[in-house]
Amino acid sequence: MIRDDIFNTIKYAIWGTGKASVDQQVFDEMKKHSIAALLIPCLSTVEMSSELKKQWMDYAVQQVSYNTKYRYEQIHIQLTVPYVVLKGTTAAQYYPYPEYRAMGDIDIMTCREDVDIAYKQLTDSGYHIVQNIYKEISLVKNGVSIDLHRQFASLNNINYVKYLDDLIIEHINPTHVLPDQINGLVLLEHINQHLEGGLGLRQIIDWMMFVDKDLPDDKWPEFFELVKNIGLVKLAVVCTHMCEIYLGLSSRKWCADADVTLCDQLMDYVLACGNFGNKKNKTEKDISINALTYLRTPKAWFGLLQRQGLVNWNAAQRHTALKPFAWIYQWFRYVSKGLKREQAISKIWAEHSAAKKKMALFDALGVKTATKDLVKYKDGKYVKE
Repeated sequence: MIRDDIFNTIKYAIWGTGKASVDQQVFDEMKKHSIAALLIPCLSTVEMSSELKKQWMDYAVQQVSYNTKYRYEQIHIQLTVPYVVLKGTTAAQYYPYPEYRAMGDIDIMTCREDVDIAYKQLTDSGYHIVQNIYKEISLVKNGVSIDLHRQFASLNNINYVKYLDDLIIEHINPTHVLPDQINGLVLLEHINQHLEGGLGLRQIIDWMMFVDKDLPDDKWPEFFELVKNIGLVKLAVVCTHMCEIYLGLSSRKWCADADVTLCDQLMDYVLACGNFGNKKNKTEKDISINALTYLRTPKAWFGLLQRQGLVNWNAAQRHTALKPFAWIYQWFRYVSKGLKREQAISKIWAEHSAAKKKMALFDALGVKTATKDLVKYKDGKYVKE
């Protein structure tokens, strides 16, 4: 099975154990999870066609080239205010070959009172703004993006969000790197942030490598005291045992009692998503399942209809008076598109069942969901809307 081949390849690349069976399908799947470069150090010892090996090397050259540009931009960030780097290179430090951990954006966080100063200094140094939302300001230069965070944590509980954000800010230091256990909280919360939209193996492996390096049994009690304050103990335990079952992580007593069925369900979900959900949201089925998850509460369902209606209804974009009725437009749009499909009723029923199963998984893991109102940092305070 393709999934077993991927697991064996990851074990071989990271731990040097077992034997990798690699073909085009394995390569394509690992690219979708942004982990194909992990095999580069041992590529010469893996049996594959010469054509596939060339593809893999070409991909590696592109990945390493971007990573080099990423690291250059990170080293040369022109900020005079204190800041810390989140994820990225701070996750890569736990890997056997950090240079092959795929990089994305450079995520940085400053003290709250320094955000405006940092923004001005970044734009003065040549960065151009792409997006400015409550949580972060996104900027780009030389093909590398920086996310300047006002808020990092994305949870449904104000106390949890404030606790983690305050902890990050409290530990900003001249090295721009968080202490290991605080960094571990960030990596765990990163998993939580992307579960609903779609989580890939890269984020899971980030967590696994942190656990391998810095969370043996004797350190768990101290970490437990931290992680319970953001409500993600269950997620930490299940993710870790899942890595033990499938990805070769050595066993730990503190996660031995994790629900194996839940581990299996989570891995199935991760494999189906790809990195940041790039394997999902491309079919009517995936779009429908995502929409139907909002049916769990009337408030969440109405919010989705209103947001999507404002996006899809051109008349509401032109005429302010129509904006309050965008939810009605979107309701009829969903109904119309849903019922026009062949075997529409059976498909809707199956999609509704899949949405319920997805939400049951999240509830069992105790993770955040958009349908329960996310905490936002606005006007100097954390609020739920």
